[in-house]
Amino acid sequence: MFRRPVLQVLRQFVRHESETTTSLVLERSLNRVHLLGRVGQDPVLRQVEGKNPVTIFSLATNEMWRSGDSEVYQLGDVSQKTTWHRISVFRPGLRDVAYQYVKKRSRIYLEGKIDYGEYMDKNNVRRQATTIIADNIIFLSDQTKEKE
Repeated sequence: MFRRPVLQVLRQFVRHESETTTSLVLERSLNRVHLLGRVGQDPVLRQVEGKNPVTIFSLATNEMWRSGDSEVYQLGDVSQKTTWHRISVFRPGLRDVAYQYVKKRSRIYLEGKIDYGEYMDKNNVRRQATTIIADNIIFLSDQTKEKE
């Protein structure tokens, strides 16, 4: 039932030349990230002279797991790890919407690609940075209300 669609999809990603000639393989690759989390800071719009403007914000994702062996959950049995992601939005329409509507504590789902880069800091030390380049953002809720 599912074999034919799967094979069609795989053929889109890998093409083989005839077996009688050289075995040239043209591959497509995939760099895709899906994140669901809460915004950690209000977005900042930056523009360096001669370059496209970019909206930047941070996004927190949480990973939770049960640390105990008991089958009954207790308060101390759940462990949690928070990972922070640096999000950059370059696409003109999405960049402006993200800058205007993404707010601290908003819950969002985003799709994009991962990018590894280097830069020189103020002390001329080479630093590495990992950034998620967003190309789609879905707003899931407004800000959570702070407890007063």
